[in-house]
Amino acid sequence: MTDTSEEKTVQDQLQGRFPYLAQHIRVARQRRIFADVPAANLAEVFDCAVRQMGFSMLCTITGLDLAESLGVIYHLARTSGVVLSLSTSVDRQAPVIESVTQYFPAADAYEREMVDLLGFEVRGLAPGQRYPLPDSWPKGQFPLRKDWQPSMLEKDEGKNA
Repeated sequence: MTDTSEEKTVQDQLQGRFPYLAQHIRVARQRRIFADVPAANLAEVFDCAVRQMGFSMLCTITGLDLAESLGVIYHLARTSGVVLSLSTSVDRQAPVIESVTQYFPAADAYEREMVDLLGFEVRGLAPGQRYPLPDSWPKGQFPLRKDWQPSMLEKDEGKNA
């Protein structure tokens, strides 16, 4: 990859606009850029990537249990095929993130999955049906958390969300 590559240009633009990202952006390979963004700064970096840098597609949102915290990765793409993955982590005990449905209405499904499966609170997510778990799934049971066990359901029988 040369220094004039699109990936390097994106990296330089992000570092120029957000100096605190200087040591937290890497070009992994052709068409793949990863940036670790502090949770407090995610909204401004996300907005810049979408509105000013041409990342006009949301490929997916990945939620992660990182043991001490919960993580989120927003995979954004340009029409050229370059994918920028913005990752952040939040407190496991109060995992709050902001909705990105104002940019990408289809993010609704990914955000509902993170609520149901990992226990995130997504501020700005419009009220709606649970997804993908049934309405009868017990409140406080998050099956993608590392400390969750199926036997925990037996303890909560009769408690609904």
